[in-house]
Amino acid sequence: MFGKLGKLILTAATLLSLATPALAERPQKLVIGLLPGESAPTVMRLNEPLRAYLEKRLNMPVEMMVGANYAATGEALRFGRLDIAYLGPITYLLRARSAKLQPFARPSHEMVGPTFTAAIIVPADSPAKSLADLKGGEIALGDPASTSGTWVPRFELLDAGLISGRDYTLRVMGAHDTVALAVANNKVAAGGLSMPVYKRLLKEGKIDPKATRLLLESRPIPEYMWTFRDGLDPAFKEEIRKAFINVADPEALKVFRAESFIPCVDSDVEVVKTWIDSIEKANPDTVPAMGLK
Repeated sequence: MFGKLGKLILTAATLLSLATPALAERPQKLVIGLLPGESAPTVMRLNEPLRAYLEKRLNMPVEMMVGANYAATGEALRFGRLDIAYLGPITYLLRARSAKLQPFARPSHEMVGPTFTAAIIVPADSPAKSLADLKGGEIALGDPASTSGTWVPRFELLDAGLISGRDYTLRVMGAHDTVALAVANNKVAAGGLSMPVYKRLLKEGKIDPKATRLLLESRPIPEYMWTFRDGLDPAFKEEIRKAFINVADPEALKVFRAESFIPCVDSDVEVVKTWIDSIEKANPDTVPAMGLK
């Protein structure tokens, strides 16, 4: 079943996936894929300390690439145009069903461990006091394959009795910061985005603290996972794995708000699939055909 979201996901080839290269067992440089949760320059800037750390630790060039959208990054990893990528649960599930991807590390945080949350925010002057009060409104969400920017907010809305297409209009806006700005400027009734990104936008003054209000913080979400492409030399993968697990540079960890990176496996994100299943049962026409069955 394909709705508007499905069509958007199928545009994934916009990042470096026009051709499939030969899989180099041990590449001459490490190519890292990142998701465009914000503008590409912002993502590159925030991840530069990690890139520099890996370059020094692995004694090889390390290049970062930001996908045109979430699915594009996943596709580039699947087709071997990237060596490793930082994938959210949804993006990982999308690609792992059609490629031999292997997650190996994820950030862990003080108090909450390897989890984070999503936020549903409203304009500061909104009369909404609960999610139920958003019925009939237009709600801005992020990339169609974003876990905290689309799927978790949709699940929280569903849990409150609101089904997209029936009880509210879903407006796809791409990046988290774009969603936050739409809410701050009263362009939509509400918006869903990553809570860590929302807090950072407020802290950096990108969003006026007086312009928005937090309506709901979501349930805990399994953290993003650093993931290997298929075909990498096992010894090289072990070098990369150790580089992540042993990182102690606070600057390299800063963008992830992490105390450390810890090992992870495929099953760590299975709970997310149950949330997708619930959304699909409620309104199949608004769920892209993602091959998650």
